[in-house]
Amino acid sequence: MFTGIVQDLVTVIDIEDEGDLSRIELDMKDLAEGIELGASVAVNGTCLTVTRSRDNGAVCFDIITETLRTTNLGGLAVGSQVNVERSFKVGDEVGGHIVSGHITTTAELCDLHHQGNDRVLTFRIDDQWGRFILHKGYVGVDGASITVSSVNRQDSTFSISLIPETIERTTLGRIAVGDLVNVEVDSQTQTIVETIERVMQDPEMRQTLLEQSVTGRAS
Repeated sequence: MFTGIVQDLVTVIDIEDEGDLSRIELDMKDLAEGIELGASVAVNGTCLTVTRSRDNGAVCFDIITETLRTTNLGGLAVGSQVNVERSFKVGDEVGGHIVSGHITTTAELCDLHHQGNDRVLTFRIDDQWGRFILHKGYVGVDGASITVSSVNRQDSTFSISLIPETIERTTLGRIAVGDLVNVEVDSQTQTIVETIERVMQDPEMRQTLLEQSVTGRAS
């Protein structure tokens, strides 16, 4: 599990393509200290397992075809920069929100502009997942825990506003229109929305809620 607070922006130093598997090596520098084989690291928000580490801070991860297909990790090249966060320990401060590292979908950056010191990014997302993104709710974008600043259901877009610190320390300060980001919707929000949808699709349940509502007003 992760907190969505990106610890560093690191560089891809090697990629090995083995057909149905890609092996990437990251220069994690001081973040690699004490890291063990099998440890979990969020790379652009995707939970990956450490398969090898070197004394110079280089750390390797294997990425299967499904992950390459469903995240933006398939577009990495040597020299690319990625957000990384090591898994948190019980008792650590959770400055963002709890994220699993299981990417929900990708979203395309369709607009960016500046409002004072803020960098406002707007992403287009499939309606299937966009219904879980709410104004002022949380969303994980390339592993960074971000508050949603606006939602446009008609255009299937949502926007986030970045402070200078986030611009400086994460990939979100470097992406351009047309780039894809990894998105993880907030699991609690997803559960609530899906539960309400199931209830509203059940005629008996709707009637029960209506009767309870009438009874409550009468009392």
